[in-house]
Amino acid sequence: MRIETDVKLDFKDVLIRPKRSTLTSRNEVDIHRSFRFYHTASEWKGFPLIAANMDVTGTMNMARALGRHGALTALHKHYPEGALAEFFASADGAHAFYSLGTTEADVEKLAAVRKRAELHFLCIDVANGYSERFLDVVKRVRDENPKSVIMAGNVVTGDMTEALILAGADIVKIGIGPGSVCTTRRVTGVGYPQLSAIIECADAAHGLKGQVCADGGCTVPGDIAKAYGAGADFVMLGGMLAGHDECEGEIRYEEHDGERVPVAMGFYGMSSETAMKRYAGGVAKYRAAEGKTVETPYRGPVEGTMSEIMGGVRSMMTYIGATQLKEVPKRTTFVRVTAQTNDVFGKA
Repeated sequence: MRIETDVKLDFKDVLIRPKRSTLTSRNEVDIHRSFRFYHTASEWKGFPLIAANMDVTGTMNMARALGRHGALTALHKHYPEGALAEFFASADGAHAFYSLGTTEADVEKLAAVRKRAELHFLCIDVANGYSERFLDVVKRVRDENPKSVIMAGNVVTGDMTEALILAGADIVKIGIGPGSVCTTRRVTGVGYPQLSAIIECADAAHGLKGQVCADGGCTVPGDIAKAYGAGADFVMLGGMLAGHDECEGEIRYEEHDGERVPVAMGFYGMSSETAMKRYAGGVAKYRAAEGKTVETPYRGPVEGTMSEIMGGVRSMMTYIGATQLKEVPKRTTFVRVTAQTNDVFGKA
């Protein structure tokens, strides 16, 4: 057993310090980025935001809506093979990740869809990215899909970020336990403060010409701005995109003045009891649920939320004088706003 005493920070622990700027308007900044991916040498340009591959938010309708803003969606893996093949054969498929796990059935389904449609982006997604089996699957998927951009995770340390990139991932997904409907930290005691995880993993990935995607922990547009400032190339959102028309959650209605009005939508983690009952018949005896089920307010079309997010990022850039989104990490200075402690036991 050992204890690390270095300070580790979350989004709530910092603010971005403003800097002098010659910018006069939010219209002068560019929130899009261009990437060349390490393993494929392919290029992509857009707003580097990704809807999470949860079955409520990672939907085809979400991909269509976010694609209009240059953003991406990681489709959930529970769509049938035929529906996925049809979607990825359409123009909308260019704005989405095909998601899979690590079972043989997942890999076989991927191969079947790939025969019927070109897959530009793949997302290999597990809760615990530290197993040798996960690395083996990443290597296999890379060998069988040499032209696809692969995102893989989740991890929170530089060593595994490097290992995944060397195994075949172009983008490494960062985050264990920060999500609003994830209970991994509470159930297992395992995790890592998200801001520090992004900073450390981005440093490791960029040294190998890879990218990172900050997955989880953003609850307001300012958190997304902080993630970019910490070095995240992409930011993945679940809860912030829940509750919209493009989602597939169960809607709760109430009567108002004789009219049936939507007021809330169900949202749950993919390791929750709700998800496991839906897709696996229940929680296996050898494991515990690591997610919860909540209701989020009904928020109509996602267009309004995307405008708020993109506006917040633009405004942040004017505060620090960054004309291009890629400049943000170089112009970001974080100010710690939480109390520092004298020792690991939390004495002030």
